[in-house]
Amino acid sequence: MSSIDWNDLYRTTFPELVRFLHRKVWDEERARDLAQEAFVRALQHEPKKPRAWLFQVAANLARDEARTAIRRKKHLVLLKSDAEATGSSVHGDPDARLAEKERWGAVRQALDSLSDKDREALLLWDAGQSYTEIAQQLDLAVGAVGTTLARARKRLAEAYNERERENDDVARR
Repeated sequence: MSSIDWNDLYRTTFPELVRFLHRKVWDEERARDLAQEAFVRALQHEPKKPRAWLFQVAANLARDEARTAIRRKKHLVLLKSDAEATGSSVHGDPDARLAEKERWGAVRQALDSLSDKDREALLLWDAGQSYTEIAQQLDLAVGAVGTTLARARKRLAEAYNERERENDDVARR
C-alpha cells in the first residue's frame, strides 16, 4: 500500500503545478487540465518522489502539446492579463488593459527567447520548486541551480528590455 498522502500532495502541489503549466501553455484552463492529467498518471505509477515526478510529467505533457500544436499549425493561446482575470481596476480602462496585455506579451516573448534550460529553471522556481527539485529536473548539481537561476534571470531581463526598446522604437515611428 502507498505511503503517499495523495490528498495532501494534491492540496499543496496542484496550485503550483497549474502556475508552472500556465507559464508554459499560456491558458489557465488548459494548465489545469494538464495538471489533472499529471496527477492521474502519478496515481497510476505511484512514483517514489511524487512532487518532482509530477513536475517532470507536467513539463513533458506541455512540451508534447506544443509539438502537436506546431504540427497542426495552430497558434498557442496568448496569456490574458492577470488584471483581466482578477477583475482589477485595469479591467475597466481599455488603455490600461491594452498596456497590460502588451506587457505580458513582451514577458512571453522574452521567456520564449530563452534557452530551454533557462526557461525551465525559471518556471520551476516560479512554481515553488526547491533547488534540489530543480536540480533533479534539469540534471544539474544542486550548487549550480543558484548560478543557473541568476543567469537565467539576467537573460530574461535583457530579453524583456530589448523587446521594450523595440516597442518604443516602433511607437516613435
